[in-house]
Amino acid sequence: MSDRTPVCLTIASSDSGGGAGIQADLKAFANAGVHGTSAIVGLTAQSTVAVTLIEPVSPEMIIGQIRTVVDDIEISAVKIGMVGRRESIVAVAEALSLLPAGVPIVLDPVMVAESGARLLEPSAHDTLVTELLPLVTVVTPNLPEALVLAGRAGELSADATDELVVDVARAVAALGPRNVLITGGHRGQAHDVLLQADGSVTTFPGERYPDGAAHGSGCTHSSTLAARLALGDDLERAAAVARRVAGQAVRRGLRDVGVGAGPVDVLDLPALRERAARDAAEISETDRVAVP
Repeated sequence: MSDRTPVCLTIASSDSGGGAGIQADLKAFANAGVHGTSAIVGLTAQSTVAVTLIEPVSPEMIIGQIRTVVDDIEISAVKIGMVGRRESIVAVAEALSLLPAGVPIVLDPVMVAESGARLLEPSAHDTLVTELLPLVTVVTPNLPEALVLAGRAGELSADATDELVVDVARAVAALGPRNVLITGGHRGQAHDVLLQADGSVTTFPGERYPDGAAHGSGCTHSSTLAARLALGDDLERAAAVARRVAGQAVRRGLRDVGVGAGPVDVLDLPALRERAARDAAEISETDRVAVP
C-alpha cells in the first residue's frame, strides 16, 4: 500500500440532523482511515423524524466544487449519494468526466429517507438511470430501490429470497452499472447480494439488529465501500467490510438521539469519549501556562 493518504470524494446532500448524507459519509471515511472531501448537492432541513425542506445547490456550484477539489487533490474513490433532482444529476454526470480514468465510483441511489420522505424527485428517476448508472463502478440500492430501478416496485416482500434478489440485480445491471450490490436492510434475512460484471454472485450474510438505530446506514455502507476501494480492496472484499461496518454501526446506533430512528454510530462514540477522558486526565500543570 502506498504511503500517500487515500482520499475519497462524496457527492451528496447534507443532513442537518447529522445522521445521514454528507455528515454520515465523512464519518464513515474517517472510520476507514481515509481523508474525506465533499461536494454538496443539496441542503436538507432534516431530523430523526422528518425532512421538512430540501434546497438544491446550483449545477454551477456542484461542478465548481468537484472541479476545485479534483484540480488540487488526487481522488482515490468517489461516493455519490442523494442528488435529488434532474438538473443536479446532469451536473454530477458532467463533473465525473473531470476524474482520471479508473477511479472507482460508488452510487447509492437514495430515493427515500429513513423517516419516509421522498428524496428523489419523480421526474429525476429516468435521468438517474440514463445519465449516472452507466458511469458507476457499483450501485448499492436496498431492495425497494432496486425494485424501483428494475421497474418491479410492486414485488417487495420481507421474505424475498436470494434468488429473487439476484434476478432483480441482473435487471438493474442491464441498465448500465458494471456491478450491483443490493443491501439486505429491508429483507427478513439481512443478506447483501453482489452481482459482478463477470456474472459471479456473492452473498454476504449479516445479523439484523431490530433494536438498533439505522438512520444513515445506507450512507455508511456505501461510503465504507468507497473507502475500502480507495484503500485497494477488490470489490468483493470491500463489500464484505462495508456489510460488517454498517451492521456494527446500526448495532451501536444512538437510540437516545432524537425521537425518531436514531443515527448509526460508525465511530463508536462511547470509546471515543473514554479516550478523550483519558487524554483530559493526563493534562498536567506543565500543559498550562498562566497569563500574568
